Amino acid sequence: MSDAFAPSDRYRQGMATRRAVLGDNHVDRAQSASTDFDRPFQELITEAAWGHVWSRPTWTKRERSIVTIALLAALGQDEEVAMHVRATANTGASRDDVCEALLHVAIYAGVPAANHAIKIVKQVFAEMDAGKAA
Repeated sequence: MSDAFAPSDRYRQGMATRRAVLGDNHVDRAQSASTDFDRPFQELITEAAWGHVWSRPTWTKRERSIVTIALLAALGQDEEVAMHVRATANTGASRDDVCEALLHVAIYAGVPAANHAIKIVKQVFAEMDAGKAA
C-alpha cells in the first residue's frame, strides 16, 4: 500500500471479496507485482470494484460473475475474461451460465465478440480441467 493509504473498512471488505472470488494466489501475485506507479490503481480497484460493487448483498457472486464475464467479453477484454472464467471455480457460476452469458453477448454486442470470447473460455476451461486431472 502507498505511504498515504490507510485501509478503510470498504478496502478491507474489498480485499476479502477479491480474495474469495479470485483466490489468494492471484491476489498475492497482483500485490507483489505492484509498484509505486500502479499501487494506487490496485488500491482503487480493491476499494471500489471489490469493496463497493462486488461486496453488495443484492446479487450473489455467481450473478456478478456471469454479468462480469458478459461485459468483459463484449468489451474485448481478453485477459480479464480469462481471469473471471478461472474465478468461476470460486463464484459458483457454471459452464452453462458462461455459455448463456456469451449467447447474450452474441446478440447484444456482436457475434465476433462472442466468438472470440468463446475461444478464450474454451481454452481456460481446458486448462482448468487439466489442472484438476494433475
